[in-house]
Amino acid sequence: MVMNKRARVIISGFVQGVFFRARTRDEAISRGVAGWVMNRADGKVEALFEGEGKAVEHMVAWCHHGPPHAGVKSLDIKWEVYKGEFRGFGIKY
Repeated sequence: MVMNKRARVIISGFVQGVFFRARTRDEAISRGVAGWVMNRADGKVEALFEGEGKAVEHMVAWCHHGPPHAGVKSLDIKWEVYKGEFRGFGIKY
């Protein structure tokens, strides 16, 4: 039985201007994870991941380091009820 999960992640640190959103999108698509990623006005990046449990867990783990030039300081992770509301993964502006 496949267990679907949903996670909302807020990433703090040096995470804007280092292709964090684009690389998150690429990583999520390659794992079959749906949702979105966006820059926040407070300098953080926020992402919402939905999909197969292990793939979502991989995305949360990936956010601990992000792309090569990012400097992740901390993550705020909230596990939410899976809704299945997204068909793909995109960047929100």
